[in-house]
Amino acid sequence: MRTPLVMGNWKLNGNKTSVEALVKGLITPANDATGVEVAVCAPVIFLAMVEQLTAGSKLAYGSQDADIHTEGAFTGENSPVMLKEFGCKYSLVGHSERREYHNESDEVVAGKFKAIQENGLVPVLCIGESLEQNEAGETQAVVERQLKAVVELCGIEAFNNAVIAYEPIWAIGTGKSATAEQAQAVHAGIRQWLAAQNADVAAKVQILYGGSVKAATAKELFGQADIDGGLVGGASLKVEEFAGIIAAAK
Repeated sequence: MRTPLVMGNWKLNGNKTSVEALVKGLITPANDATGVEVAVCAPVIFLAMVEQLTAGSKLAYGSQDADIHTEGAFTGENSPVMLKEFGCKYSLVGHSERREYHNESDEVVAGKFKAIQENGLVPVLCIGESLEQNEAGETQAVVERQLKAVVELCGIEAFNNAVIAYEPIWAIGTGKSATAEQAQAVHAGIRQWLAAQNADVAAKVQILYGGSVKAATAKELFGQADIDGGLVGGASLKVEEFAGIIAAAK
């Protein structure tokens, strides 16, 4: 039985006051979420605050990205070793905004996945298709290509200690969302592709849905057989809304 995971991605949002209020507000829902893992991915500049505020709680946290390099002359990058030192459990990798705005190829994403995992963090691999790819019926081909890059570099067993987040790009920040049935079909396709290589790995890996998850839609989404929780964007910045999503995962 896979444990549900509800993870917030704050993106480039927050200030000292709002981060403190948000974390303090989420500690009780996270602590009370029996059988559910709860985490937030904060801007790296706030990770020290998050580390202090979450001490002694069940609220885990991570980074929104990490570099391939662990140290050296790489100005502005975030070392997975340094992230681990600040108590991070997770790091997102390959988010659609990184792929688009920073031109991260599947190969770059796979390299980051490997570095994140080798340095003690759990990579959360973001995969998904654009509106054009969706309308052209290319969804499965796109997600398979993105998964294949990681498998070719790291092996299928790497997903024994990783999370996959399916994020239809056309549903991020648009207010649109795939229906529960549409999301389940893609998740099932992802799991089937993994199972063709290793059924045990496929059965155990958490696959999150990441397309404008809200409290009102979370219960139906999380009720699907192959949806193991959510990667939540804007709704994770509101305590009541995010708490509702956590409750839906229970």
